[in-house]
Amino acid sequence: MTANCTSYYSTENAFVNGFLCPKAGSGAHAVFCCGFNDIKYCCDDPNSFFPYEYAYMWWLSVGALIGLSIAAVVLLAFLITVCVLCYLFIATKPSRLDNGLPLRAPGG
Repeated sequence: MTANCTSYYSTENAFVNGFLCPKAGSGAHAVFCCGFNDIKYCCDDPNSFFPYEYAYMWWLSVGALIGLSIAAVVLLAFLITVCVLCYLFIATKPSRLDNGLPLRAPGG
């Protein structure tokens, strides 16, 4: 089984001739033509879009997960603080209004 990668222009506007997959340096299992309009290569997965290793994506997702976890902990601490402060404000509030004047009938 072979695939035909058509000619294309690279990102530097250099013309690249078409080639058949598998190429001599890509291994016998890379029988599909993958890539975009400006970069094409032989691969073993017809749904492959990137000619790069996926290790950097793994570290990127771990970093994002750690960042989101820290943000969630900070948000939770903020919400707990607000709830505690609201409770303390309501609990220490006087139960009735006190205008400072005694409530007695005048002249008595």
